[in-house]
Amino acid sequence: MNRTLDKINTSLSFRHKAEIFQSGNGNVSGFPSPALIPLQDPLLTTNAQKTRTKPCEENRCIKEKEESCFPVPSPSSESQHTFLVSECLSPWTKCSATQVIKVYNEDNTSKAIEVPPDVTARDICQLFVMKNHCIDDHSWTLFEHWTHLGIERTIEDHESVMEVLSVGGMDTDCRLYFRKNYAKYEFFKKPLVFFPDHMFSMSSETNGIVDASELIETFVKSSTCPEVHGYLHAKDQSRKSWKKFYFVLRRSGLYFSSKGTSKEPRHLQFFADFTDCDIYSVLSARKLYGAPTEFAFCIKSTKSCSARDLKLLCADVEHTKTCWITAMRLLKFGMQLYQNFIQPHQKQKLSPMRSISENSLVAMDFSGQKTRVIENPSEVLSVAVEEGLSWRRKSCHRLSSHGSPSSSQSSVPNIAIHLAQPWFHGKLSREEAQRLITQQGLIDGVFLLRDSQSSPKAFVLSLCHLQKIKHFPIMPVDDDGEVFYSLDDGHTRFTDLIQLVEFHQLNRGILPCKLRHHCTQITLHPISGGSVIPKLPY
Repeated sequence: MNRTLDKINTSLSFRHKAEIFQSGNGNVSGFPSPALIPLQDPLLTTNAQKTRTKPCEENRCIKEKEESCFPVPSPSSESQHTFLVSECLSPWTKCSATQVIKVYNEDNTSKAIEVPPDVTARDICQLFVMKNHCIDDHSWTLFEHWTHLGIERTIEDHESVMEVLSVGGMDTDCRLYFRKNYAKYEFFKKPLVFFPDHMFSMSSETNGIVDASELIETFVKSSTCPEVHGYLHAKDQSRKSWKKFYFVLRRSGLYFSSKGTSKEPRHLQFFADFTDCDIYSVLSARKLYGAPTEFAFCIKSTKSCSARDLKLLCADVEHTKTCWITAMRLLKFGMQLYQNFIQPHQKQKLSPMRSISENSLVAMDFSGQKTRVIENPSEVLSVAVEEGLSWRRKSCHRLSSHGSPSSSQSSVPNIAIHLAQPWFHGKLSREEAQRLITQQGLIDGVFLLRDSQSSPKAFVLSLCHLQKIKHFPIMPVDDDGEVFYSLDDGHTRFTDLIQLVEFHQLNRGILPCKLRHHCTQITLHPISGGSVIPKLPY
């Protein structure tokens, strides 16, 4: 599949951007305001920056001529680590017409940043990834959220953020949220899971045998598109009621049939196209719009922010909704989505983070009088496991040493050691857990652990499988005063929750799938120091 798509991809031009903060560019360590990120050219004075009103491309040409006259400042030792952020941020130093925007976290706290007009969603995500010391697994996403409409969508990595915010003006209630979305490009990895046979026409043409690469290739090509079809509920704006129709998605747009499942031209009625529209998920669809299910989505014009102009649709199950939204995204953006997907992986191949080969690493035994190289792979594994358990026991001892010594302290570390883990969310309710997993992507293996609401000493593992969220109780098991944890009534026991999670990341056990991605909630740290963020006028 990759060879076929790479052939298509090479015919298109990529947007080249230089590495961020190289040679001191973009250094934020000396900025006066702790709340904002000034992304202006450090080589120009304030008056010179104010007079630069021409388009960015022209300014870049002028800037290249000026650089021969200005010495490039050398970076300070404190800011040398900043070169690790994406290459996409260097053009921020080339534009002066900047604006201040807010980016929200899942707990509705926000941070303000100053951005140029050509900043993309990926630029902002990678900036926050670096400043919050997050692991960049390419799943961090910027969301567009409309509070009064109750809708939101993923802003694609290549999209201009300022164009998104300019729809209703900066004073609207359109918010930008920074969080995980593991399902953003999952359809490129498992396309047949996202598109069941009965929902697209290629399966009937190939007698049910569909090649994954062929399916994606037809989506990303500008001249072709598989025909997606199926029943959806549509809202009649005049009557404020919902009616079920048979819909057909083609390259020319979305249609519904006025006569059953007929696809004859005289029966197909035009519903929407995606030239100047975006696809959103509807939140609280039953409460806000009286939808028959919660699996609603809508098509909104980029020129309107009124609820009257929304074209509301509703599916019977989550899988059907995901299929339609994914097909519409591919239809609208095509090859650009595939470029967004492969771009981070291409950078990792060109500039790997590690400079040595992992094949050159060897296992050493320092337990005897003489050191030796461990050559037996089985012995290497057993030594690694033993050292890991030894390290955990030492960590538990350090945790327990803060309290008063007692005979009951042996179980304290088992309870406390998981509190600092990113997958543990404490006193999170069942509904909040389902909301968090849904927001961060309904793909197999997305999980979190939380306190049980019904059993004080128990925990719950919330796991997504086949786009459904299941909850598994983790019960404590007492064995001669020593506490273990189990998912299967004590048949398989674990000394603590970390061991339980690590085991099920490698083995499915009694679970429907392995644990793959943990749900993460972070607090957005101030970008350039300090913790007070000034109130913005919008």
